Amino acid sequence: MNLKESAPEWFMELQDMITAGVESYESTKMVEKENKREGWHQRHRTIYGDTFEKAVIAYSCVSGEFKEEFAKEIPGTENNKEYWASGISVIFHPMNPHVPAMHMNTRYIITGKEWLGGGFDFTPCLPNDDYELWYHNKVKELCDNHDESYYEDFRKKCDEYFYLPHRNETRGIGGIFYEYFSPQEMSFEFHKDVGKGFFETAMKTFEMFHTKEYTDADKAAQQIKRGRYVEFNLLNDRGTRFGLKTGGDTEAILASLPPTADWR
Repeated sequence: MNLKESAPEWFMELQDMITAGVESYESTKMVEKENKREGWHQRHRTIYGDTFEKAVIAYSCVSGEFKEEFAKEIPGTENNKEYWASGISVIFHPMNPHVPAMHMNTRYIITGKEWLGGGFDFTPCLPNDDYELWYHNKVKELCDNHDESYYEDFRKKCDEYFYLPHRNETRGIGGIFYEYFSPQEMSFEFHKDVGKGFFETAMKTFEMFHTKEYTDADKAAQQIKRGRYVEFNLLNDRGTRFGLKTGGDTEAILASLPPTADWR
């Protein structure tokens, strides 16, 4: 089986795995929206609950032709503007402010070139140095199992990407981010382990903090941090731009935004 066939199967399997993990915590409400047409399949799940206040787990496998102006931003479109892309995007907005917001995306894209890209990052709203050290040790362990150069390189790229220039600050405590690696340069097994490693680290994080008591001030700090999250997703996020520029479902694309936020 070639990667164009097996990658979407993995992304759907990962979507089901993460959905089951979220739903194992509590009685939740899930809204699933599926969009199918020729060459286009999106399955967006939004889950609401008392632990995961909002969790978005979105799968897509889409194809088409880029508009000329947007094609200039995409590698491999010099002679042909057609594309094929499949991936999964996950966003957790927890109820408890001691739990970081969490994001993961992995994707496989084919134009005149083909590449793997993705990563994950965590965004605490309350500082916790011990947790940050634990988190980055987990990320490093994941990377080192495949290539000892990955962690430092991809961590740096994550800090550069998840950066709000108008605020002069990073979005959170980082993680890893990588892009434009051909399947010959990067094993798809690493790509899969990014998804599984994110899921395991996220579930462990919820176990550690989701029952911890918090104050009104803690919740207010969470709302301000969520505002930063909105700013990044609307102003800087490539995935949001890609979805909107390729005719994706606007409501599904913007489902990644937090349920509430503040800018006081």
